[in-house]
Amino acid sequence: MTLFLRNTRRTLLLSFGGLSLGKESLDFPEYDGKDRVHDLNAKNYKSVMKKYDVMVVYYHDHPGSSRVAQRQFEIEEMALELAAQVLDEFDDEDIGVGLIDAKHDKVVAKKLGLDESDSVFIFTDDEVIEYDGEFAADTLVEFIYDVLEDPVEIIDNSRELKGFENIEEDIKLVGYFKSHKSEHFEAYADAAEEFHPHIKFFATFSPKIAKALELKLNEVDFYEPFMDDPVVIPGKPYTEDELVDFIEDNDRPTLRKLQPHNMYEIWEDDVDGEHIIAFAEEADPDGFEFLEILKQVAEDNTDNPDLSIVWIDPDDFPLLLPHWEKTFGIDLSSPQIGVVDADDADSVWLDMDDGDDLPSVDELEDWIEDVLSGKIDPDDDDDDDDDDDDDDDDDDDDDDDDDDDDDDDDDDDDDDDDDDDDDDDDDDDDDDDDDDDDDDDDDDDDDDDDDDDDDDDDDDDDDDDDDY
Repeated sequence: MTLFLRNTRRTLLLSFGGLSLGKESLDFPEYDGKDRVHDLNAKNYKSVMKKYDVMVVYYHDHPGSSRVAQRQFEIEEMALELAAQVLDEFDDEDIGVGLIDAKHDKVVAKKLGLDESDSVFIFTDDEVIEYDGEFAADTLVEFIYDVLEDPVEIIDNSRELKGFENIEEDIKLVGYFKSHKSEHFEAYADAAEEFHPHIKFFATFSPKIAKALELKLNEVDFYEPFMDDPVVIPGKPYTEDELVDFIEDNDRPTLRKLQPHNMYEIWEDDVDGEHIIAFAEEADPDGFEFLEILKQVAEDNTDNPDLSIVWIDPDDFPLLLPHWEKTFGIDLSSPQIGVVDADDADSVWLDMDDGDDLPSVDELEDWIEDVLSGKIDPDDDDDDDDDDDDDDDDDDDDDDDDDDDDDDDDDDDDDDDDDDDDDDDDDDDDDDDDDDDDDDDDDDDDDDDDDDDDDDDDDDDDDDDDDY
């Protein structure tokens, strides 16, 4: 996980304690105080995992002695306890939640095939699914419910067809098959399991529904997010491998939405280390207008494999807005689009201060072309910083030279003064020596006291450092 992702995750956790409750999220009860999360180790992990149909495992970094890391881990534990409390009431499956410490239980992680710490894994009967979303109890529970759904949803009537058509923010596929027993449907269902629950698969056995979708028998359509017209997967009827290969070649949409359940997954799927990020509040008139412009740009450039725009609706992440505004140096009360380094979050943003300055489709495509060609590059700021550092070094060298010259002049003056003193004060040398000895003793005592005070201060500073 990149530094930017870690900072974002920490900001979320420390802002609201791991529980995110939006308008449309689950209504969580208060934590009842019962410990449900298991600490998994070499002695108990097999017996614990056998008790459940589904096991949610958080493979976490060891928090160590850092107070910030310990506080973050406490918040993560509470989020898992809340999730376990809700999942405990699920009737269809027995779902357990456990922790594996990356330092103390590395052997267990290896036996379970876990190679990436600071991640949540969901163990079902025949597969392990990694969760790359927001570490919040409600988002995690909703994702687990999606995991428990069938990989392929069947469309039987016009109401279900309407529901399918209303899905525009996710990749979706739909196929028309003769029946559940069709070998071609079985190949389709097997392919769906490979991508479940991240990609939505639908199927119909109804000629009427197939006609409405303009599907031929054993044909599968692939829909990009925000695209009205699908791509017909060529070469029907398909094998499982053919479907998997096509989806893997096309699973980075031209326009995709960052959502709580996929935020880290999307951020890690950058294009040459960069993301084109667009902030637009869909409920705001300017944001809605800008989103429509983005959709048109995406539709015009859907065949460009190098273009993928990440849309973020600020309403979905209210607690991250101050963090993003500070990190990127932008005002998120109006639409914004920029190119961001996926690792260190250096960025360059298109100049559009208010809704009156929204770019046209052509203007936005020209700007994107400059980004893709490298004319606009967030790393250019790093070069400027390096130049500034070089200038600072030159200034320091000049200052050092000036100081050396001044020191030489002072030394010469001191020598002249010393000669004069020797000539004039020979008779008083003995008395001065006695006085100097006394002064030296006093100075030594003062220096010792100062050293002791400095040591005490250093110890206090070390203690403060340990606290952080």
